[in-house]
Order: sequence, then C-alpha cells, then structure tokens
Amino acid sequence: MAEEITKKLPPKISLKAARVNAGYSAKEVGEIIGKNYQTILKYEQDSSNIPLDLGKQLSKIYEYPFNYIFLGKKIVLKQYKEIS
Repeated sequence: MAEEITKKLPPKISLKAARVNAGYSAKEVGEIIGKNYQTILKYEQDSSNIPLDLGKQLSKIYEYPFNYIFLGKKIVLKQYKEIS
C-alpha cells in the first residue's frame, strides 16, 4: 500500500528542472514575473533563501507542486539523489 502511494507522488526536482520541464527559458520566466533572468538563475543555483511567495509563483508557472520542488543548494540536491 505504501509503495503504491509513493509511486503516485511526483519526484522532488530542482527549480531549474521544473523550469526546463515546463519549457521556459530563464529569460522568459524573468519577464513573466518581472525579475531579471539572473535572479532566476541565482535561485536555481541556491534556492535555500528564496522568498516563499516567489517559490510558489514559480511553482504555479511551472505547473509543478511546490512541495515537490527541492529548495536548497544544487550540491545538496545531488547528494539527496545519490542517497535515495
């Protein structure tokens, strides 16, 4: 039963993966939310301090559940993937 539930949950992915999967460039996302594309790239490298409202806004744009977007440093995500 627990395995069935786990299989239905989306994988935890990075902000960059969510953006790329949604088909957007960093520049396009920046234009949509009114921020410089470099800000988007900065948060993709380390989203540990991303404002909650911005994270949720990006989640909505990417059409990916906010709770399944990994927030933290890129290197930590790599370690997380190796463990799981």
